Amino acid sequence: MWSFETDPDFQQELDWINQFVRDEVEPLDHVLGSQWNIHDPEFQRLVRPLQKQVQERGLWACHLGPELGGKGYGQLKLALMNEQFGRSRFGPIVFGSQAPDTGNAEILAHYGTPEQKKRFLDPLLDNEIVSCFTMTEPQGGADPLVLEASAVREDHEWVINGEKWFASNARFASFFIIMAVTDPDAPPYRRMSMFIVPADTPGIEIVRNYGFYGEPQDTHAHLRWTSVRVPAENMLGEQGDAFVVAQVRLGGGRMHHAMRTLAQATRAFDMMCERAVSRFTKGEQLSKKQMVQEKIADSWVELRQFRLLILETAWLLDQGHDYKATRKNIAAVKTVMPRILNEIAARALQIHGSLGISHDMPFAEWIINSFHVGLADGPTEVHKVTVAREVLKAVQPAEGPFPDYLKSEQVRRAREKFGLDGEG
Repeated sequence: MWSFETDPDFQQELDWINQFVRDEVEPLDHVLGSQWNIHDPEFQRLVRPLQKQVQERGLWACHLGPELGGKGYGQLKLALMNEQFGRSRFGPIVFGSQAPDTGNAEILAHYGTPEQKKRFLDPLLDNEIVSCFTMTEPQGGADPLVLEASAVREDHEWVINGEKWFASNARFASFFIIMAVTDPDAPPYRRMSMFIVPADTPGIEIVRNYGFYGEPQDTHAHLRWTSVRVPAENMLGEQGDAFVVAQVRLGGGRMHHAMRTLAQATRAFDMMCERAVSRFTKGEQLSKKQMVQEKIADSWVELRQFRLLILETAWLLDQGHDYKATRKNIAAVKTVMPRILNEIAARALQIHGSLGISHDMPFAEWIINSFHVGLADGPTEVHKVTVAREVLKAVQPAEGPFPDYLKSEQVRRAREKFGLDGEG
């Protein structure tokens, strides 16, 4: 049976999250720096008490299974939660659900040794530390098949050399998960392996931190790795398994990211609507202008369409479909995400007029963020290609030079079906 209803008990939790985020979490965005700077004394003073409230409510790190201290919620419930706390950049970390730590925790839960779980996973789950996932490189951008950073085996160690690019939160991280080439002569998707590396390992250098408009601190690092040595057991998975390991962290994380983007776009929509009914021009309310109404109508419809696409994909994942089986759906979500945020934030900016472009409004930040979400985890163009390829896999070519849906052919088959040959 198909249903659009939320379980009443869980809806109570969503209502609590919504109010809690609006009253307690959103104000943090205006008084603190990076949400990953857990070493900031003000983080300790302002954020830790909120995290404790979430833990006492039983809503901490709900993406984790009970064996790891979470609720083991499915993707649908997690999506609905992210839609609420995605209103604030501090929302995810207050609920123990911040990227990239969630994905890195999943990798460690699957592939880490007992010692690694105790040293890295346990404090990561408690937000005592934060982490960094580093794959992209200056010369390679979004193409993992051209990575050059290498890991060479020397006795009981791997020696890593190379450069990594836009490694988010590297400056605050206690450890890195890095993808490096371990067998350059292997087939393309077997050339690389994944490693866990403590951040204080000699040879890791932050060349420079980069940021973009709207971020309070520059947190995306250009890293240089020079003869960085790690024990052989720091390889996560088997040699050549980097792409398999990476997939553990991507699918579900993209659903959460999409719902947080939806939350941001919804905030822009709400502001747009309030401004439209609050301002008057040419003798009437701004909301009476048909071109303004068009912007509001288009935005509302697009938000609903996008939300349903995300929830359908999350529902499919909960039905036991693995990430490979839902690759098309996940890619479609990733494709729509930047456009929705960009267009709705731009419309909101336009309706606010000169105030919309000012630093007192968030619209310019959200427009820039729309490009960020369109680049993270692979650019939009890559995901569009994925959608098209997955769709076309199920399509069979016509047997002859003309399609069998020619009207003349359909008429012929219909007449034959009903025994009308030779008549009329």
